[in-house]
Amino acid sequence: MLHETQLISTLAVALAVAFFGGAVASRLRLPPIIGYLVAGILVGPFTPGFVADESLAAQFSEIGVILLMFGVGMHFSIGDLMDVRRIAVPGAVAQILVATGIGAGIAHYWGWSLAEGICFGLALSVASTVVLLRTLEQMGELDTLNGRIAIGWLVVEDLAMVIALVLLPVAVEFMGTSGGTAPADLMAPLAHLGIVLGKIGLFFVLMYVVGMRVFPWLFAQIAHTGSRELLTLFVIGVSLGIAYGSAELFGVSFALGAFFAGVVINESKLSSRVAAESVPLQNIFTVLFFVSVGMLFDPSILLEKPLQVLAVLGVIVVGKSAAAIFIVLMFGYPLKTALMIAISLAQIGEFSFIIAALGVSLGVLSSEAQSLILSGALLSIALNPLLFKLIRPVEQTVADHRRLAWLGQLGEARLRLARDEQAIPELYDHVVVVGYGRVGRALTKILRRAEVPFVVIDNNREHVARLRKKGIHTVSGDAAIEDILNQARLASSRLLVLAVSDAFHSRRVLETARKVGPNVETVVRTHSEEERAFLERGGVGLVLMSEQVLADSMAKHVLEAYRLSELLSEAR
Repeated sequence: MLHETQLISTLAVALAVAFFGGAVASRLRLPPIIGYLVAGILVGPFTPGFVADESLAAQFSEIGVILLMFGVGMHFSIGDLMDVRRIAVPGAVAQILVATGIGAGIAHYWGWSLAEGICFGLALSVASTVVLLRTLEQMGELDTLNGRIAIGWLVVEDLAMVIALVLLPVAVEFMGTSGGTAPADLMAPLAHLGIVLGKIGLFFVLMYVVGMRVFPWLFAQIAHTGSRELLTLFVIGVSLGIAYGSAELFGVSFALGAFFAGVVINESKLSSRVAAESVPLQNIFTVLFFVSVGMLFDPSILLEKPLQVLAVLGVIVVGKSAAAIFIVLMFGYPLKTALMIAISLAQIGEFSFIIAALGVSLGVLSSEAQSLILSGALLSIALNPLLFKLIRPVEQTVADHRRLAWLGQLGEARLRLARDEQAIPELYDHVVVVGYGRVGRALTKILRRAEVPFVVIDNNREHVARLRKKGIHTVSGDAAIEDILNQARLASSRLLVLAVSDAFHSRRVLETARKVGPNVETVVRTHSEEERAFLERGGVGLVLMSEQVLADSMAKHVLEAYRLSELLSEAR
């Protein structure tokens, strides 16, 4: 029997090549996204060898966009935005306008239409959420003042792009590019805009009024069943179902529908559980999204139009950065903050691809423009880690220059105050607990009752916010980063307890901990003899195998019930 294998071959080869590309990129200390995009180029129609099915890849990409936007909505925090609204809102809007204007100006010089120039400029104006969050986390800056401003700035950019997804088709109709002729009067496009906004308003009201009541209740009922399969099906079904329903019933894009679904569910008490259930599939289809984007890229443009590629890179890295530095300094923040924000935003990513794809579907952007946007994304993401290494030399140069020294002193009082608010006080002989899952939560409850001083390290921002409200010393970030362990005062602690279940991550944390606090005792949680041996080779003080500890406790209870507790020591 003959079988159609396009789906299997496309999925298998795309994921395999993406894995290889992501691993190589990580080895080279580049963001894995670079590897995924290169994987798409390798399986695309512009390179020799295997060519993935483009129509299937496009559908995978659509699912990736839906789950990606659902994740963006899940992480959208009104509280985070309000904390930095005075700089993030005007700063992001101004930077988008500047970058869009520069991009449109360059496009006009190249002879492109106004609509193509605006769409092109918009695609260059918005940074990658994935790249920024991972970079800040790796640097230990996620929960600092600089990190919060960068995240708030990015939230505003994301919201602006969500609005752009709605308004761009109307703007194209108004400028007459979709049909080739300009509209006879303003009433038709304005009426269309009113209908579109009315549908979106109705959709949002239904989502907020009905969704806020129905979806959390449904999720709670399913959670009571204890079935992880049903939980995962519910989360994925809600994100895909709302996205599809919003497109069919309200004419809203898949991306916008998924974003609103994430925003509504994020307001429920079970949002962290929902986010955890959606992560695996979200990661897989996000990778496929980047692979499918890479398939659209024609590498020959790097040789045929190198000056245009450099111009695009200049808009992203120089134009956006210069605008951000000026805006941040104007608001009275220090030079370090200005440099951090500028470099954080000196790249483009997923929203740029979504805007570009919309432009192509509307007949506004050409394939050449799309390839230029993709080349700008590849190069800017690759350069971004290198640009961060320039922050300290630039600060030092400014401090050493007699006429520029005043620039480096701007806003230092504001930065010092924010740093003091976030700092962990001097602690000695305390416990550093890594991970606030079920094990970490149970451990910290016991430590609080026993009045043992401790600090928690966790990379879940909701956990961090909840712990700080309780007055618990908490550091947000990856414990495998040296600066994060320094913030937790590891060097002066008595014990490091790794309550996470990932043995490889625990090994990375231990390697860093040996540098920061070489004399600190360690306790690690694991699940198997292989993991135990793996961790012990890394120099762990005590490895507790969860299942063995549980079995010992059960055996002790059973033997005591039969008054045979003396046999427990013999069994061991």
